Amino acid sequence: EAFKDVVAAFLVGAMPRKEGMERKDLLAANVRIFKEQGQALDKVARKDVKVLVFGNPANTNALICSKYAPSIPKENFTAMTRLDQNRAQSQLAAKV
Repeated sequence: EAFKDVVAAFLVGAMPRKEGMERKDLLAANVRIFKEQGQALDKVARKDVKVLVFGNPANTNALICSKYAPSIPKENFTAMTRLDQNRAQSQLAAKV
C-alpha cells in the first residue's frame, strides 16, 4: 500500500555488500528486494510514476525493478549513479 497512486518513488533500500560476500550473493539479495518493489509498483502505483533507484548497484536494481513492473514504461525508471561517478572522478583527480 505504500506505493498506492504514487507519482514518484525513491527506492533507497538495497542490501549493502558485506565483507566476504560474493557479488552473486549480493545480487540475489537485491533481486528479492527490487522484484517485490517492482511488483508492488506495477500493482498499485500510477502508470506514469517516475522511479528513482538509489540502492547500489543502482543501475542493475533499476533494471530488475522495471522488469517486474511491466505496465510502467521503462523510460520512467532511472538510477542514481552520480555517487559512483563522483568517486571515480575524485580518484582520477588524485592521480593527476
